[in-house]
Amino acid sequence: MEMNGYSGNEDVRAEARKLRVDPGLSRSQLMKMFGVGNGTLTEWLKGIDPPDWTRRPRAKDDMRELARELRGEGRTVPEIAEALEVSKSSAYLWTRDMPLDATPEEAAARRSRHSKNVAEARWKPLNEQRDRSRAVINSTGADWVGELTDRELLLVGAMAYWCEGQKAKPWEPNRCRVKFINSDPDLVLLFVRFMEVLGGDRRELRYRIHIHQSADVGAAERWWADVVGVPVERFMRATLKTHNPVTVRHNTGDDYRGCLIIDVPKSREVYWRIEGLIAGIGRADGVPMKVTRQASSAFHEGGQGR
Repeated sequence: MEMNGYSGNEDVRAEARKLRVDPGLSRSQLMKMFGVGNGTLTEWLKGIDPPDWTRRPRAKDDMRELARELRGEGRTVPEIAEALEVSKSSAYLWTRDMPLDATPEEAAARRSRHSKNVAEARWKPLNEQRDRSRAVINSTGADWVGELTDRELLLVGAMAYWCEGQKAKPWEPNRCRVKFINSDPDLVLLFVRFMEVLGGDRRELRYRIHIHQSADVGAAERWWADVVGVPVERFMRATLKTHNPVTVRHNTGDDYRGCLIIDVPKSREVYWRIEGLIAGIGRADGVPMKVTRQASSAFHEGGQGR
């Protein structure tokens, strides 16, 4: 069989493939040259890409590449569509061969993150309003308190100690030792001032921090020393809490500084005085309670009350 000077199907096929590559003849030119139909030529040219000049430029090729890049970064189809300002169907067609999640666990984690982001966006205005209201109410309360008198410091300090400090146990009623531990710097400073009103000296108190062994002990000691206003050399050896891998800890940030333990030496009589203050507060009645209720009303009405 002979086709326009060519003999043998394999030779014809090889020549057609060669001309398709260089000089890059079109399919219509090749079919005319070799006298074959579309199906035969298609079979001959399998595996050969069309010449660049036969391809029509597509305006969305660049968009498709961008879509695939975003998909590779873990973006969802709706996110890609929004970022590129295209339809979701186009974004899907461009990226449908790229699974977003490699495992079911990754899919669950992504859905969880998405739900959290949606919730945060929904509640953000309300949360901001809540924070503003809280700041106003806090400021009002702080302004109302003003400067505490020594009597007020004795009452508040005694109550704070009775809630947070070490107390004699029923089986050891005479083991009266003043020892206070807390992680709140304001409450710690209140206790120190309370001791001073009782005649103590903050420089004579014994300080020790109780902190997790993985924390920066030195930095925590310096921070607490600054809070109570004493040299860090006054601090005793820290008590370290052993790490428990089973426990899920949340206090692991840079602001974690453990608790401060304040031990008052020779404090038996100080403890007795605190006992007396608490007893007095517990049985207060008559005029003192009326004054308290009046002060409380002034605070609720937004007045100074002082």
